[in-house]
This record gives sequence, structure tokens and C-alpha cells, in this order.
Amino acid sequence: MLTFFRSFFKSKIGLGLTFAFLGLIAFAFASADVSSTGMFGGVAGGNRVAVVGDERIDSAELSRSTSNALDRVRQEDPTISMPEFIAQGGFDEVLSQLIDRYVISAFARDNGLRAGDNLINSEIRTIGAFRGADGNFSETAYRQALAAQGLTDAQVRNDIRSGLLAQQIAGPSAFGAVMPQALARRYAGLFRERREGAIGFLPSAAFAPEGVPSSEQLQAFYEANRADFIRPERRIVRYATFDNDAIADEIEPTENEIAARYQQDRAQYAASETRSYTQLIVPTQQAANALRERVQGGASLDAVAREAGFSTVQQEAVTRAEVASDASSAVADAIFSAARGSIAVPARSALGWHVVRVDAVNSTPARPLAQVRGEIADTVREEKRTRALANVAAEIEERIDEGATLADVARERGIAVETTQPLTANGQVYGTDETAPEILGPALATAFQMEESEPQVAEIERGETYLVFEVTRITGAATPPLAEIRDQVTAAWRLTQGSQAARAAADRVIKRLREGTSLAAALQAEDVALPAVENINLTREDLARQQDRRIPPPLALMFSMAQGTAKKLAAARDLGWFVVDLEEISVGTMEADDPLIGQAREQLASTLGQEYTEQLVAAMRGEVGIERNEDAIDAVRRQLVGERQ
Repeated sequence: MLTFFRSFFKSKIGLGLTFAFLGLIAFAFASADVSSTGMFGGVAGGNRVAVVGDERIDSAELSRSTSNALDRVRQEDPTISMPEFIAQGGFDEVLSQLIDRYVISAFARDNGLRAGDNLINSEIRTIGAFRGADGNFSETAYRQALAAQGLTDAQVRNDIRSGLLAQQIAGPSAFGAVMPQALARRYAGLFRERREGAIGFLPSAAFAPEGVPSSEQLQAFYEANRADFIRPERRIVRYATFDNDAIADEIEPTENEIAARYQQDRAQYAASETRSYTQLIVPTQQAANALRERVQGGASLDAVAREAGFSTVQQEAVTRAEVASDASSAVADAIFSAARGSIAVPARSALGWHVVRVDAVNSTPARPLAQVRGEIADTVREEKRTRALANVAAEIEERIDEGATLADVARERGIAVETTQPLTANGQVYGTDETAPEILGPALATAFQMEESEPQVAEIERGETYLVFEVTRITGAATPPLAEIRDQVTAAWRLTQGSQAARAAADRVIKRLREGTSLAAALQAEDVALPAVENINLTREDLARQQDRRIPPPLALMFSMAQGTAKKLAAARDLGWFVVDLEEISVGTMEADDPLIGQAREQLASTLGQEYTEQLVAAMRGEVGIERNEDAIDAVRRQLVGERQ
């Protein structure tokens, strides 16, 4: 669930730059009350969660950073709750990165590195969210974007400054990292390595107790594993839609409106002419006149052009304005004054002298109002319909702003109100396989950011359908009482007990393997119905071919073990235990000029650069100095999950 979050911070960019949530990342995460830092020294008392050098990190900043990091993760998993995020290590990741951000900034300042205002301004101008309609930086767009995120100009500038300092420090540490040829060859050789063995599986269900746990056992298990039973946030949404049926009948265009539109677009209905022609361009007027005379004397324009070392170009259905724009007004006048099939008088453009044969003349007569009345009426009618529907939406928004409820609006407009079942953020009806009504799809994300009984209007299908919706009940993510989920907790307890028994069985199987028994025989000795052993005979190259699929964990374990050993591995979600028996490792051959060596060297260079960066940051931590206030950190953690202090 946190793969996106963790992989982002562990990526090359994450390691080198995002310690300070560089630039746009800073804007997206909104991590920030960095302008309020001060020099207090020590972490006793107050709300400081840490002190880095002489600067403190306040609990409010850690809380906001965690909330905004959760928002980023929710782009991948909309249903994840804050307790789940924290339980899976998200809070600790945020705190670690926040500390690193301050460490890098402090180290940079101590060593004379700077990021001036001009450099920060140039970075701000490159952020797409701050550009106006013309594609250039807009001060208005910048201020509006910051206001929407609850940021100040100082906060954004401080974050960008920290990111630029991180670039100056972390960038050179990873730049030009090169893996030695001999080491790259050793790694590349592993690609041809073959491993033979077997994998057995001991499912928890096969070892699970059949009895029911006592009340004391079940209560203790429930308390120890509350995070596993968290229900996601659910919301009930009430909504109503309105479309063309909500529009009054005054959308039929009048004769005056049709006449006015005809006058407005009269150029569209005026007589027009396009011409198709074949041309060649020569450098001098003398040459153009000579070629024209030859064609007028009966020679082919194409043949004459080839003889002179030129080629002809055809143009289809071109207007006078287009010719004037592409060539020149003189060329346009020459072409549009020549008769069909004739050679126009040569005229000059920036490219040279044009010799043109007019191939076709397409004239469209002017269309009077009577001829296009129906066409104009349809256009005006559609515009009035769209505008009228938008006006209805605006009127409903005004009524809501005045305090009207969804029920009031629905009654006044004569539209039906629908109510959903409890929905989760991913659009599922809680506890079922059903999904939210399709009409709510575009508005669902907004619904999970609204307060109760605060209706909003949304355009669902542009110019066609609008939605009025509100949230009527919000049930926060929480662990339900044991009485409500007793069966679920009992099943989980049974599976956990089965997993513990399966682990003990796996230890017995491994012991038998060490005594020389085969894996199949060792499993059979358990006297429990178990899945058949899977025999493995693969190279790392075989695994690489499965790049579009996730490599099973027991198979990955087999390729990290020593020959002649056996290991156990827990399956996900307490489903059981794998026993991996590696019998033989055979090393493949690797020539000195094998292309795999170059590929390995190139790929490992980035890994080596990341390692350099990690070690540099670790060294900076030691030099700058960090003090953590564990009591304050725990207080923030408890506050975020909703526990009382």
C-alpha cells in the first residue's frame, strides 16, 4: 500500500533531491511552516519534535507533512486511512525525510553554499502550475495556486531554496559514479547462474485449530491487532441531477437574433473562391518568363521544370488569403486573376519567382439569409440552451449560498433526490461488490473532501448534465467494537494460530532436510494434507524474463541462499509458511566481451551513486547534530490517529 510513497523517496531523484521536497514537490506536499523555525537549542518542553543543529522542527510541521504525504499516497490508494499509513511506517518515513531536509540546509549554510533570490525566481517560473493562459509565468496564477494550497510565498521560497541546496550537495556526490569493470563482471556473471531445488508450502489453514477461542483469548488478540481491522472512511451522498428538462421554453431563437447572427458572421456566408494550382519557383524573373513562354507554346510545365533542374508542387483548394500569407500578395493576385488552365503572370515572393498553372477554380456563391436560416437557428438555439442550463446551475448555487438545503433546491426545481449506500473513497459500496452510481464518478473525490450538509453543484457532462450533491453522514476510519466483528476476528485468530503451528511445522521440516530427507518426504512426515512440492531449475536470466510479473518471494529467497541450505519464509497475511530447499548452484560462463558486463556496469552506477548519497547524508547528520523529542513525536502520532492525549 505504501509502495508508491517508499519507492518515491528511495528513487534516484528521491535520494538526491527530495530531502527538501524540491520545487514543485514542495508545492505538492505543502510540508511547511519552515518560516517559523527558530534557535532554541535542546528539545525539553514545548512542541519541538526535533532540533537539527540550531533549528527546531515543530509538531505542527510534522503533522502537516504527514497529512500531505498521506494525500499523495491516496492518489495510488484512495481508501488508505491515517492509522493504516502510520502503522505501515509512513509517519516514520516523513519524519526521517523532514529531518534530512533540515540537515542538508544546515550543512549547506555552514559550508557557505547559497541559493539566491534570482535562482529561486527562475525555478518558480518553470513550475507549470504558475503559468497563465499564454504559457508564461503569471503572478495572479502564482498567488491563486498558493492560496489554494494554503501556502505563503515565503514557505514556497524556503522549500525551493532547500531543494536547490540539496542539488548542490547531493548531486556531486552521485555524479560520475562508476562501477569497476571487475566488479561489474562478477555481478553480470550472476545473471547466468543456475539454481536447482524445491519449494514446499505449509498453509496456515491446514494447521489452524478447529475450536473457538475463549473470550479472554479473543479480546487479547483483538487488542493486539486493532490496526488489522480498521474500517475505511465511509460517506453517504445525497444527490440530484438536472438537465435540459430544467430549462424554460425561452430558448427558441427569434428572427432578430437570427438576423443579427447572420450579420455577425456575414463573411462566413459571403461568396468565396478557392484555386488548385501547380507551381515551380525560380530565382530570377527572366527565367520565370522564359519558362512561362515555353509552357504557353505547348510544353508541359512538369517537363520544363525537370529540364531546368526544378520540381513542381501542387496545392489544392487554397484561398487568396492563404496564398498571400504563404507567399505574397503579388503571387495571390497573379494566381487569382488567371483563367483556369492558364499560366499566371510570374510574381515574386521571398522564395523567388513563381511560375503557376491554375488547375481548378472552385467558386462558392454567396448564401442569403433565407438559405442559411435553419443552420443559424440551430446554432443560436444550442448556445441559448447551454447558457440557460448554466444559468440554472448558477441560480442553484446562489440559493445554496443563501442557506437553502439540497431538499429545498430539489423541491423548487422539481427534481428527484437519490441517496447512496455508504461509499468508500475508491467508489465501492462498503461491504459489497457494488460501485457508486456512475453519475457520481466525477464528483466522488470532492465528496470525500466536503463537510456534512454543505451541498455543491458540479457539471458532470459539459453543457448537458449538472449534479447537486451533499454528504449526509461521515463515518471515519476506525476499528469497530469486537462485538461487531467477532466472526472476522475469530477467523483471523484461527489463521494466526494456524500460522504459528505452520511455522513450527516448517522448523521440523527443515530439521528433517538437514538429516538428509528429501523435501517431499519431510513434508509428508507431517501427516497433514499439504500441497505438492514445486521443483525449481532456473537461472537468473529466466527470472529477468519475468520482468512484467512479480517474482514470488520464495523464488527470490532461493536466489539469495547458499548451496545446500534450507530456509523458511512467511507467506503474506498469515496464510502459511514456505520451505525453500536449495540443492545446487551452477555458475554459467561469462566472456570478457559479453554485453551483459557493460549493461551491469551502467545499471550499477546509479545504485552506487545512491549509496554515495545515503552515506553523505548520514555523515551530515552526525556533523550537524540531531536531538529527537520522542514524547513530542509520540504525541503527534497519537493525535493523527485520533487517540486522546
